[in-house]
Amino acid sequence: MKPLKPTMREKKRYLLIKGGISEKKIIESIKEFGGILGLSNARPFFIEKNKEYLILCINRKALNLVRASFAICKEEIKILAVSGTLKKIKQRLEELKK
Repeated sequence: MKPLKPTMREKKRYLLIKGGISEKKIIESIKEFGGILGLSNARPFFIEKNKEYLILCINRKALNLVRASFAICKEEIKILAVSGTLKKIKQRLEELKK
């Protein structure tokens, strides 16, 4: 089977989120705002979780949907940084720790 061309692959964005929020609450907030279809378009995937932060991977086209769902969520879900690569997100995390 041939590998996918770069133009056919899904483009991702990585979100650095302030910690203290459970993964279930993030999924529910996206689902509440965007519905099942919005959740499936966003394709959230949790990369790393810590007490201080959470790294979430989503589809690039659903970035506005995810930001809007976090804005109207009852609990405060704060996005600290958005990047296209994990390396840049981890660099940003190191800057925030200093």
